[in-house]
Amino acid sequence: MDAYARGVVEPALLEETIGANFARTAAAHAEREALVDVATGRRWTWAELERDVDALARGLMAAGLEKGDRVGIWSPNCAEWTIAQYATAKAGIVLVTVNPAYRTHEFAYAVNHSGLRLLIAASSFKTSDYRDMVEQVGDECPTLERTVFLDTDDWAELVEGGAAVPAEALAERMSALEPGDAINIQYTSGTTGYPKGATLSHRNILNNGYLVTELINLTEHDRLCIPVPFYHCFGMVMGNLGCTSHGATMVIPAPGFDPEATLRAIAEERCTGVYGVPTMFIAMQNHPSFPAHDLSSLRTGIMAGAVCPVEVMKRCINDMFMSEVAIAYGMTETSPVSCQTLADDDLDRRTATIGRAHPHVEVKIVDPVTWETVERGEPGEFCTRGYSVMKGYWEDPQKTAEVIDADGWMHTGDLAEMREDGYCNIVGRIKDMVIRGGENVYPREVEEFLYQHPDIEDVQVIGVPDERYGEELCAWIRMKSGAKPLDADAVRAFVDGRLAHYKIPRYVLVVEEFPMTVTGKVRKVQMREETAAKLNL
Repeated sequence: MDAYARGVVEPALLEETIGANFARTAAAHAEREALVDVATGRRWTWAELERDVDALARGLMAAGLEKGDRVGIWSPNCAEWTIAQYATAKAGIVLVTVNPAYRTHEFAYAVNHSGLRLLIAASSFKTSDYRDMVEQVGDECPTLERTVFLDTDDWAELVEGGAAVPAEALAERMSALEPGDAINIQYTSGTTGYPKGATLSHRNILNNGYLVTELINLTEHDRLCIPVPFYHCFGMVMGNLGCTSHGATMVIPAPGFDPEATLRAIAEERCTGVYGVPTMFIAMQNHPSFPAHDLSSLRTGIMAGAVCPVEVMKRCINDMFMSEVAIAYGMTETSPVSCQTLADDDLDRRTATIGRAHPHVEVKIVDPVTWETVERGEPGEFCTRGYSVMKGYWEDPQKTAEVIDADGWMHTGDLAEMREDGYCNIVGRIKDMVIRGGENVYPREVEEFLYQHPDIEDVQVIGVPDERYGEELCAWIRMKSGAKPLDADAVRAFVDGRLAHYKIPRYVLVVEEFPMTVTGKVRKVQMREETAAKLNL
């Protein structure tokens, strides 16, 4: 049977703009709580949130921003981020979400590449001095007319300027927008060359947020804790748009991920759902204060960004009360989710798979060389097609054509298998696959096996250069608190006789942490470089 599947076509897609959908929710749930910013203690009902969103939208119009102009946001998670997301959508302005970890070179590239006219920014966060960086590259960014710093009078001035724009002008602007209009540019962390600006429409991201949360049964009675970053689809689409399309409450536990702050927010705000990448759930479950927090309000949530280790999933269900937790898989270019498990899927499907084709989406697994669809059970490149595929990379038709073929299929670069039941499993990245002496090794399989070791908290496996075999395996291991560090011999002894010899790591490095992107993805490219340097390979 071909490795091809099509998602269900229920519920129907929302054929409206983000602003129209938001207005509908605010009208239906005016007095219910919409947004909680835990760090600052501020709260909004839907009526109050719409008032602030509309005030900012009119402020942006007063600042001379037209439909299709680009406004950037460079800030960790906060209520103003959410308000800016909906205000730009209502005014038809394309929101460019700038990674808070960017430094001057990357920031200047994003500003110039997207043609930003106005930037909304935090003054600083952790080791980032955004004010200083904006000043440093100001002369290099000719399109950037104005920067609004959130913790200064700039923000109030921008909002107050909107008093000159009548509410009717905003309504008129909104009515001229189409669901297919571009509304968001997200720069994807390309491992080679410059980041590419994935351009997403109202239709792309509104529907993806709506359908992701439909599958976890979100309603206006739910309260979702969102510790994942807003600048990325996980936060702003699956989190914010998932909530606003259902009338659920958005809870921001902290500006950046903090395991204890997240646990506290869940307990104090009686959240019914929480999102995270596996490393976030590992950090929460292993935090010394974990037993002290009452998490019994939890029912659901989503784990995405990497495949979930079985032990972590068991603890989500047993210790965090997340009986309906789902696994989701996707990428920025697909708004993001293409596959998801269901609320009543068994443990096997929630840990051994990424779920099945999302509603209104097609998926197939193809031979990476011939592009022919493979049989179920065979590995190949994961491809997807449907409403969720981006409009393209901003002003880069060539790069767009490299990933979206003539028939509209997005080629993800992920290696996957489709099981007989239609559930898929990611076995690696095409570029992560290790070829050792002619044998294809998928690091994911070796990692899953090593997770079973009682002293290992987290593990990443990479291929490193080898004169004899072309590549050898190296395992980077984080030990559980108090456990004795393992060496290569101990790891080999654990694996010996249980995995094929060519899958046994030759090198083992015990580390405190892995190099990560801000979205919680491990930077294997950087790990390979560091390992080769450290071991003189």
